[in-house]
Amino acid sequence: MNLIAPIDAEQQQRVRIATYDYIQLAGRLFNRCFPPIDVSFDLRGRSAGMYRVRRHERWIRYNPYLFAKYFDDNLQTTVPHEVAHYVTDVLHGLRNIRPHGPEWRAVMLAFGADDSVTCAYELTGIPQRRQMRYEYRCSCQSHQLSAQRHNKIRSGRAHYYCRCCGDSLVRVRAAGPALLI
Repeated sequence: MNLIAPIDAEQQQRVRIATYDYIQLAGRLFNRCFPPIDVSFDLRGRSAGMYRVRRHERWIRYNPYLFAKYFDDNLQTTVPHEVAHYVTDVLHGLRNIRPHGPEWRAVMLAFGADDSVTCAYELTGIPQRRQMRYEYRCSCQSHQLSAQRHNKIRSGRAHYYCRCCGDSLVRVRAAGPALLI
């Protein structure tokens, strides 16, 4: 399988300009100043874009491989989608609204953009992110937990239960070398 090359610097600049144009449009539509935010092209996997916030720092991540394969479609759908997340965060705060709730849909409508939540791109040639899985058990079955959930359990930040039997999930340790007696 041939991997698709990511978008080049000129295309990245076009995406940045489109992002900033939507931010300026939001400023005119909502009579409010929305400062430009950082844009990166480091997203991998199935998602075309992602709006992120960490400690008052905001940025948008785009998938350069999906943009390369579906450039025009992503300019029309993914860019306004992610900017709408930014705008609703500034206007309402992320803790006060659902990610694709009525506030977000209203921004998409104001942008004149499609308010579909996800896209269904064919991913042949797109590098996929692979996540490590860890085996856990309950009293009725085996469960494969992602590395993120496994790490939350290890750090004591989360506890997971089986949906079928309700028992707590317990890590299955990999068997070590057999001891000869």
